[in-house]
Amino acid sequence: MIKKCIGDPISILPLEGLGVDDKLCYEEVPVEILDHQVKRLRNKEVVSVKMLWRNHLVESATWEVEADMMSRYPHLFPPTPIQT
Repeated sequence: MIKKCIGDPISILPLEGLGVDDKLCYEEVPVEILDHQVKRLRNKEVVSVKMLWRNHLVESATWEVEADMMSRYPHLFPPTPIQT
């Protein structure tokens, strides 16, 4: 049986600040890198970075593969110094 739902006007978020499009979707954008980690497997090493995402708290930051994040968001990574 379907019950009637009464919405709470306090819990409604404004869509203008979130950048929501016509399909009610928005793009997750990383804000900064919080930490680095290297996982050593049997045959290789996987470098991960802890990413803080826009509109999320620090507690919900996620570990992502550094190579993927560097290819998508190069502006978050500092330039590597040139060794001579």
